[in-house]
Amino acid sequence: MPELIQDKTIFSLLEVSRSIQKTLAERYKSLYWIKAEMNKLNHYTHSGHCYPEMVEKQDGKIVAEIRSILWKADYNRINNNFLKVAQEPLREGITMLFQASISYDPMYGLSLRIVDIDPTFTLGELEKEKLDSIRKLKAEGIYESNKLLGFPVVPKRLAIISVETSKGLSDFYKIINQNPWGYRIECTLFPALLQGDKSVPSIINQLAVIAEKIDTYDVVAIIRGGGGEVGLSSYNNYLLARAIAIFPIPVLTGIGHSTNYTVSEMVAYKNAITPSELADFLIQKFHNFAIPVDKAAERIQQLILTRFKEEHNMLSQLATHIQWIGKREIQSSRAAIQQFQHDLNALIKLRFYEHKTALAHTERIIQLSDPIRLLKQGFSITKVNGKLLQSVTQVSPGDVIQTILEYGELTSTVTDKSPTEGLDADQA
Repeated sequence: MPELIQDKTIFSLLEVSRSIQKTLAERYKSLYWIKAEMNKLNHYTHSGHCYPEMVEKQDGKIVAEIRSILWKADYNRINNNFLKVAQEPLREGITMLFQASISYDPMYGLSLRIVDIDPTFTLGELEKEKLDSIRKLKAEGIYESNKLLGFPVVPKRLAIISVETSKGLSDFYKIINQNPWGYRIECTLFPALLQGDKSVPSIINQLAVIAEKIDTYDVVAIIRGGGGEVGLSSYNNYLLARAIAIFPIPVLTGIGHSTNYTVSEMVAYKNAITPSELADFLIQKFHNFAIPVDKAAERIQQLILTRFKEEHNMLSQLATHIQWIGKREIQSSRAAIQQFQHDLNALIKLRFYEHKTALAHTERIIQLSDPIRLLKQGFSITKVNGKLLQSVTQVSPGDVIQTILEYGELTSTVTDKSPTEGLDADQA
């Protein structure tokens, strides 16, 4: 009961709180469907209870906020229904339509006790978020930006954003590292959360890290596996999709589902349904390069073998021709040498004969001119002053002359001389 102090009616805080509690209980007796955004889930794993913070925003600002309660049993039932219908767990940051009672507690204040949430409404909100992200990206002109990048002929250096323990990543590594053709891809892992409300900033942060050393990598792969289609709404987030769309090198996605592509997959250079399919895509790129190279190598090898064979045949023919020509030339040269030898012998014999004949003739002439022979025939040699006397003009009366005979010599004095007929007296 209130107290009366100095003509003032005074209520205790508890009395006021209980009055509010009673009034609200009488006023709000039924359950109400309310639309709001779950700002924080506040799930306590030890008790299983949740204490969500529900807000309403206008122009990005919170204009209303109220605390709520979601007991363990209700949470488990609602979450399972969400997973079944929306393919998403109950999480923060999504707008939902929930059924709740309004209550007031003197200790804990005003709160909403959530008893049900409509997953189909949330599914519609998620689809609205997806369509809104697509609209924004197209309006900015970056929706196709990553797809228009040139893809490396051989993507050898791969930056991977994934969870180290992901089964999808394990399957990816198995195909890449154990490919029977021996292709080698350098894989660098950048660990990140891949689902839940923290996945968006986690993936964006790793993209930023990779961008700082962009020259080190050829492509980026976002790999997620083993989770089915649960928790994929993060990949419809505008900020994440935008980071992928404007990334300076091709981004590949393999996040493990087959229907209802997310915006991140739409703007990525290449989307694969599974990490295994993504690995096959990369291996195929190596095939596309290696097969023409192998075929070219085979053609070159065949051309070389053919050329060697042609050259070998040509050399064999040339060797045979050279051998035949050589034999013919040797035979011809041998015959020429033999003919030359025969001709030389004949010429030598002829020259010997000619010289022999000439010598014999000369010898005969010499023999005929031999003074001794002439002396034997009755001729004599006359000299004057040691010189042969050939003309009377060489002597005068009184000169002493010497006469050589076959047998002996005579010395005479010229007493007279008679010129030869036809010789003038003056000449004598």
